[in-house]
Amino acid sequence: MKKLMIINGPNLNLLGVREPEVYGSLSFTNFLELLQKKHSNLQIDYFQSNIEGEIIDKLHEVGFSFDGIILNAAAYTHTSVGIGDAVKAIKTPVVEVHISNTFSRESFRHQSYISPHAKGVIIGFGLQSYELAIESLLK
Repeated sequence: MKKLMIINGPNLNLLGVREPEVYGSLSFTNFLELLQKKHSNLQIDYFQSNIEGEIIDKLHEVGFSFDGIILNAAAYTHTSVGIGDAVKAIKTPVVEVHISNTFSRESFRHQSYISPHAKGVIIGFGLQSYELAIESLLK
């Protein structure tokens, strides 16, 4: 059974209540349950933190033993050289995802320290971005 890890960064614990016009009204917990049911042939683990170092620690922990990582580092995407370096340092392929189209938002969100080291980037398809990332990791 393939093992995938979804790692979400800051403020994504508020999905479903935070800016529903941008992020939707479904909580990530409810969405994760749907993903796990749909992909019952996969082990899909989940981690969320608002703390940069905890995200780096999780990447180090699973980055040599899982089959794929789906990373939405949220605001840290645009500020964290450390998370970018952690993605570069591990062996497990990482797909960078974003719920909103970061290029239609503030200009500082157009920079990613993760993208140069990711297998691919999926931006702007809402929670469907995670589903697309799963599909890409299965190929």
